[in-house]
Amino acid sequence: MVGETASGKLETEIKVRLTDRPAFTLQLPALGFHLLTAETMERNVLFDTPDGRLRQQGELLRIRQYGDRWILTHKAPVENFSNCTHKVRAETETEVEDGRPLAAIFERLGYVPIFVYEKLRTEWADNEGHIVVDVTPIGDFAELEGEPEWIDRMAAKLGISPENYLKASYGQLFQDWKRATGHPAANMSFAEIDRQNVNPTTR
Repeated sequence: MVGETASGKLETEIKVRLTDRPAFTLQLPALGFHLLTAETMERNVLFDTPDGRLRQQGELLRIRQYGDRWILTHKAPVENFSNCTHKVRAETETEVEDGRPLAAIFERLGYVPIFVYEKLRTEWADNEGHIVVDVTPIGDFAELEGEPEWIDRMAAKLGISPENYLKASYGQLFQDWKRATGHPAANMSFAEIDRQNVNPTTR
């Protein structure tokens, strides 16, 4: 995090593609990280207007089911951060009792589900930042979230070069993956994508 805005907190993060997820994870306890949540199924549904107004404005409206928790999130771009090494967005987030009635409300208001993406997520934290390790249908990734200085310092300790930082969303990564593989999946879900039958060089 790098502070607060009128529209919510500032979320600062990077992604990195993992070629050896077990080896990456083994480093974390030695670097002072403790396990927050063991591997948990996560399902995300993005909503937008039929003409894609939110996407055109760089905004995101999401209902996430994480285990038995439901989380509503809105993200928006922040001026003066577009050229940063890290991804910085204004984030407003709250936990809700049940995301299914909320989805019905969104649809009555004219928002429709446009994309689903799933992952198996494991969460780690130290006293400064947060690392998640994701198993997704298109490969394994980690996210580092915290102050920019912490991200760079921890990335260096984990052997991650700034040139390998990813600022793309999972939606963007999925579209890149589809172009590379020609896969017909409409969503980044385990039901639509069988990793065993995908060429490893294109994950």
